[in-house]
Amino acid sequence: MSYEGFAYIYDHLMEDVPYDGWVDFVQAHGERYGNGGKRVLDIACGTGEISLKLIESGYEVTGVDLSSDMLMVAREKADRRGVALPLFNQDMAALDGLGSYDVVTIFCDSLNYLETEESVKNTFKSVHAHLEQNGVFLFDVHSLFKMDEIFMDSSFTLTDEEVSYIWESFKGEYPHSVEHELTFFVREEATGLYERVEELHKQRTYPVQRYQAWLEEAGFTVKEITADYKDESPVEESERIFFTCVKNTEA
Repeated sequence: MSYEGFAYIYDHLMEDVPYDGWVDFVQAHGERYGNGGKRVLDIACGTGEISLKLIESGYEVTGVDLSSDMLMVAREKADRRGVALPLFNQDMAALDGLGSYDVVTIFCDSLNYLETEESVKNTFKSVHAHLEQNGVFLFDVHSLFKMDEIFMDSSFTLTDEEVSYIWESFKGEYPHSVEHELTFFVREEATGLYERVEELHKQRTYPVQRYQAWLEEAGFTVKEITADYKDESPVEESERIFFTCVKNTEA
């Protein structure tokens, strides 16, 4: 998956995304289950929106992302705000040498971009290795319902003066996977003409029980499984599943 070009229009397209919901989730579940520390590793931090909001809420945040373009945007934003946000270009399935943290997050369904079961398992192991004892791991994924019913063979469009897009989703090669074909039309400020940018994004999810088994294998205790930014258990038509996990003291 490449975010070249896409990184620079990402924030415009994500203006209505409930970033505060993720920050509230960190505050509530970190306080409920955590060790009291405020050091956060924000994996798949993208352009840094959640990282920066966490910093504003009193956390000490380090960001990691696979896309150097995304990290470049995040760096520019952090510098403009005059805040410290260390950033690293690494694969979440092979984190290395980043130290240990009180909280690790993977939000905005970023885990669903991993194409294999082994990559998910390796990510859980990498997270475990970078957490303090009794540290909290918080992440969200698309539900089976979201992947199989909402995305499958669907089209979404947006028409805006600055950026427009056509977004079509198709069945992927794996169970509960989709391929998103995105075509963007981005207005060039100097000329008023529109540049066409094409992206292919692949996502895959799994049953809740499988995620839980992999987490336990990696040395986590799953404390809560909730849905759609609420402290409520998932139901059949839940779209976003949230996991709250704690690193086992004996691991």
